[in-house]
Amino acid sequence: MKADTHPQYHMIKVVMTNGTEYMTRSTYGKEGDTLNLDIDPSTHPAWTGGSQQLMDRGGRLSKFNSRFGGISLGKR
Repeated sequence: MKADTHPQYHMIKVVMTNGTEYMTRSTYGKEGDTLNLDIDPSTHPAWTGGSQQLMDRGGRLSKFNSRFGGISLGKR
């Protein structure tokens, strides 16, 4: 194998959005650098179960509901 083809792992500090800090190994930056996260599992809706709004652009959602709204799919 070629020499120096693998990334250099080193210790960095990761700072979550709520201020929590931890040390981990990474290829990011240099030894001792700090990675400040803008989005993390404590704030992102994908992990927190946040609500999502459906936008009706051009009547597509209304058209879908009028076409398929009467299908019960086994619910009684």
